[in-house]
Amino acid sequence: MDPFDYNSTERDTLPRNMIENSMFEEEPDVVDLARDSAAYPTFPALDPDETVYEPRSSRLLVRGLGENDVDDDEEDCGSSARLLGMSFMNRSAAQRSNASPYVRQPLPRSCSPPSARTMVVCVLFLVIVASMTMVFYFLPRCNFTKMGCPKQENKTSNGTDGTGELFPWAQYQLPRSIRPLSYDLTFTPDFSTMDFSGHTVIDMFVLHNTKRIVLHSANLNITKATFKLGDGEASDITILEDKPREQIAVKFSEELKAGQHCVLTLDYTASLSHTYDGFYNSSYTDQDGNKRVLAATQFEPLYARKAFPCFDEPSFKATFLVKLNRKPEYLTLSNMPQAQTTQLASGLVQDEFAKTSVNMSTYLVAFVVGNFTSVSRNVSDTLVSVYSVPEKKEHTHYALDTASKLLEFYNDFFEISYPLQKLDLVAVPDFMAGAMENWGLITFRETALLVGGHSSLLEKQQVASIIAHELAHQWFGNLVTMSWWSDLWLNEGFATYMEFTSLQTVLPQLDMGNLFLANRFRALDKDALNSSHAVSTQVNTPEQVHEMFDSVSYLKGASILLMLNTSLPGDQQFRKGIIQYLKQFAGLNTDTDDLWNSLTEVEVSSQHPNVSEMMRSWTSQKGFPLVTVSRKGDAVSLKQEIFQLMSDNASHSSSLWNIPMTYVNDSCSLGPECKQLFMLNAQSGTLKVSATVKWLKLNYRNTGFYIVDYGDEGWAALTDAMTNNFQVLTQEDRASLIHNIFALSKLGRVSFRQVLSLLNYMPNETESSPVKEALLHLTDIYKMLDKRYEQGLVTRMKAYILKYFGALMDKQTWTKEEDFSKQDFRSALLETACHLGQEKCQQQAKAMFKQYVASNGTSQIPGDLQRAVFTVAAQSSEDWETLLTMYHYATYDSEKLKMLKGLASTQDTQKIVWLLNTGLNGNMVQVQNLPLVIRTICESFAGNLIAWDFIQENWKQLIQTFPIGSFSFQSIIGSATSRFSEQSHLNQVQCFFDSQREHGSQLRSVQEALETIRLNQRWMERNLPSLDKWL
Repeated sequence: MDPFDYNSTERDTLPRNMIENSMFEEEPDVVDLARDSAAYPTFPALDPDETVYEPRSSRLLVRGLGENDVDDDEEDCGSSARLLGMSFMNRSAAQRSNASPYVRQPLPRSCSPPSARTMVVCVLFLVIVASMTMVFYFLPRCNFTKMGCPKQENKTSNGTDGTGELFPWAQYQLPRSIRPLSYDLTFTPDFSTMDFSGHTVIDMFVLHNTKRIVLHSANLNITKATFKLGDGEASDITILEDKPREQIAVKFSEELKAGQHCVLTLDYTASLSHTYDGFYNSSYTDQDGNKRVLAATQFEPLYARKAFPCFDEPSFKATFLVKLNRKPEYLTLSNMPQAQTTQLASGLVQDEFAKTSVNMSTYLVAFVVGNFTSVSRNVSDTLVSVYSVPEKKEHTHYALDTASKLLEFYNDFFEISYPLQKLDLVAVPDFMAGAMENWGLITFRETALLVGGHSSLLEKQQVASIIAHELAHQWFGNLVTMSWWSDLWLNEGFATYMEFTSLQTVLPQLDMGNLFLANRFRALDKDALNSSHAVSTQVNTPEQVHEMFDSVSYLKGASILLMLNTSLPGDQQFRKGIIQYLKQFAGLNTDTDDLWNSLTEVEVSSQHPNVSEMMRSWTSQKGFPLVTVSRKGDAVSLKQEIFQLMSDNASHSSSLWNIPMTYVNDSCSLGPECKQLFMLNAQSGTLKVSATVKWLKLNYRNTGFYIVDYGDEGWAALTDAMTNNFQVLTQEDRASLIHNIFALSKLGRVSFRQVLSLLNYMPNETESSPVKEALLHLTDIYKMLDKRYEQGLVTRMKAYILKYFGALMDKQTWTKEEDFSKQDFRSALLETACHLGQEKCQQQAKAMFKQYVASNGTSQIPGDLQRAVFTVAAQSSEDWETLLTMYHYATYDSEKLKMLKGLASTQDTQKIVWLLNTGLNGNMVQVQNLPLVIRTICESFAGNLIAWDFIQENWKQLIQTFPIGSFSFQSIIGSATSRFSEQSHLNQVQCFFDSQREHGSQLRSVQEALETIRLNQRWMERNLPSLDKWL
């Protein structure tokens, strides 16, 4: 997959410190913020006509604004508390006096003894209280609420199923006593009620004696269940359900014996999902303005169970036969070709698809029902088709060409032919992930598959990358599948690696090397956090499974494969190993050791270390090494330690990697023949160089997953070399130095003055990778300063960027450009220039937008310039309205997405609030694009504050829409918090997530957010006093 997410009382949702304090403290005489609607309007009540909006958290989060400053050491949960509806903590004295007859009185100076009558009443009262307490205590599982004692519900998975019957299983992973062999599935969706009915027949084999069958089911209303053992008669059975763990079970009085066959048949009904998972409904508006309804599936990782009862884990592979009942005007697709169509007495049509010719995991089952048209081509005995809604058929041809070329490449590269008769690629109007690799029926967002006639090479690169990723999954993930989500990287890391490898051969003009380089940098940035995880790590709960879909599984996984490949002798050694792996485990499930063992068996060089020994150090522990270099004459000493931005003493003492270190020097530094290899498999090591060598550059072309600190002398030598002739190093090595020195600055190993010294050569740079890497880090600092309201430093940082990059910005053209690297280079420079308010850039963008509007769409804005142009246009109220109208009527999805980014870049608080609410409700902005809207809005000062308030205000709805831990969920949290850098920020974020209990601080994405704020805070504390002087 290419990722592009209980009712409680008010008191339950309080942060811990507020719960404890509220029990014993008197209510403070403060204003009820929840009732002060003029100062603090509520999000759902806002509309575009409101005239004033001030984000609540701006009073808490912004320093330097006068009376509302918060002391760094003061923990303040005020904004979070209010957003959670905890206004009862803040009643005013007047409101309390009206609500209660109780009035405080001064304590008398002396107490008179109580009367006998008073004593009797008190004793009687105490007896009643004690009796009621005993009754309450002994009532079983009674939750006392305003509604009284409700019907008992199973809150724990090892309790009863809600009917009093004990559920026979208490773990998230299913028992291994039963293996499914085949599924016969029938679905009947009803678009008038948005429900569907299902009929599931599971043929199973008993592996071990057992008295139970446990499988998955979520939100399915099972109306009938029968069981047949061997050749016996089918009989009705009772289904037990454990809702929290989404499991159902059948219990037997006598054991099922190993070796027996049995059949479970289940009829059920359910609602079509509204949250982009399971079997979900979608809609779009056609060219005539009519609403069209369709249904599609998304089962990875844990959602097949929402469509049919099943053994919903990767290791339970089986065959599947799918039947879909539909109205005659609809088209249906599934994993296999359609076998037959039958007219039903109900007036519906039943499409039956061939039984899958391969065993596959449940998360790869897929089907769609809707109005689609296609273009097709036969490739190596496989029918390749690209489907879209009819209005967008003209945008499918690039995808068909790309998929056809890639299928041929993979068939040849893996020496295993694609095993199915057909390969469908379907653009689904509403789709949360970028794409999903369902075997034979790959589903995509429209922006991830469709390419218009005027698309730029940058847009084509994105589409080609996603297609290459999903096709690679047909081997890595589908043919050979990880045993459990702990080893997700075997799917996603390999697919990511092969996406770059394949396109460098198939479409070299897309320059995938630079994109892969940038992705490796971002993987290093994430893995430097203490909240990171090992590539292969144990997961159990659904939230933990979702959180595995992150940059470690995808990008670090791909990065260590590249490192291994480039360190092996010969060009084909790595390829031979993965071919053996695929052939040995075809149709099976594997873990990480299976891969390393396959590669070790192929390795024939006695000089190279054992692959298993080397690579386990990269997959079994989190983080990566920092290699420190020191030199005395011809001896170069190397020392490794963990690179960790937040100190963890346990990791520092125990972490050790087998590092295939590559290096070049000033005598030979550009070509592959210059590269030398040194294995650092201990805490330290020494290599010899000629005494005449002036400098060393380690990690040639950044193919290794580590960071290098050259020491003050080493950095000075490299800085001088870059200043004198920057082309003495490859662009990958120049970008690598820039990335490494910024990372070391965060760690406190180099000063920011050294960073700026290295960048002095930048006005002469000619390639995109070094420029983009430098701009990314500098603009991050600029935005952090902006969010701290450090306006003097913001101005100086802006001036610095324009000084050192201004000449490059001025050289860029605004006409159509055919060369990919030039498109990539100028889009990065011009987007930054316009964002920083460079007059020339803004004037050119305004003129281009004006011409575009006046031409009624006949004058095209080059695709790589659209984001810069639309962002500038959105800063004008009139042009924002024009852009919104254009967005509403736009049909080409990539252009429409850039318009949305432009709209979300506005500084107008009314418009920001309107966009957030519209994205949440899915009115004009699709819900799937809300994470993108939030990310874009958070780029600005005011937008970040509003978005953070919005997230807190609408938290329950957000976690119902975006699964907890999912990539979208991670994106929302990260976007809103990644540039906070003050104690007040940290306090508020911590308070809010502490109040969310199981949806809060224990989640890895939340830990990452908190750690990032602390790191930002530390960097600012170290560098803020000196920044003014350095800039």
